[in-house]
Amino acid sequence: MFDRALSDGPSRRAAWRDSLFVDHAIFRLVWTNFAAVVPGKVYRINHPAPFRLARVARRFGIRTLVNLRGHRKCGSDALSREKAPAIGLQHIDMAFESRGAPHRDRILRFASLYREARFPILMHCKSGADRAGLASGLVVLFEGGTATEALKQLSWRFGHFRRSRTGILDAFFLRYRAEAEGRIPFLDWVEHEYDEAALKRDFVANKLSSFLTDTVLRRE
Repeated sequence: MFDRALSDGPSRRAAWRDSLFVDHAIFRLVWTNFAAVVPGKVYRINHPAPFRLARVARRFGIRTLVNLRGHRKCGSDALSREKAPAIGLQHIDMAFESRGAPHRDRILRFASLYREARFPILMHCKSGADRAGLASGLVVLFEGGTATEALKQLSWRFGHFRRSRTGILDAFFLRYRAEAEGRIPFLDWVEHEYDEAALKRDFVANKLSSFLTDTVLRRE
């Protein structure tokens, strides 16, 4: 856990140590799953190191950084939270879960945030696989896309495993497709018909895949 102000060299070095070796950013230094969700408007990525954040922001004209992890007590959070305003980005916390049924109130809050955002935006979670996939799928639906198109944002190429506990995110989009797509708009379904408890009750994860994501890869 890192919960210090980046006020001097020792605190900054401590933040980097925590980011690299506790938050596993050492792997993200050499690998990124950056991708466009809506070209020119919305992008996704695993938690970027400050140098990568600056590079992506400059290349794609990013104006807003959306942190899907929420405020975390870790070096990665401290470093990106400091870097964003330094390079002219608005920093917004929009926490989602990766192993539970998506919460109605958080989806509606994200929709409100999306309507008012300064575009282009860059969204990140820790690994850029699950919460980033959920948020990207929501963006697809906000933009008038289909649930089938939204599901493509939850893909193995981003590191998402739909047979693990994180597969409940896939189940969310599949339920909308089965129950309401073509009948009522997505956000109306979320607000008036979506049943979080039923989705959680009905979803069954594969134990081996869950062990891989939760214990081996240590996803949040």
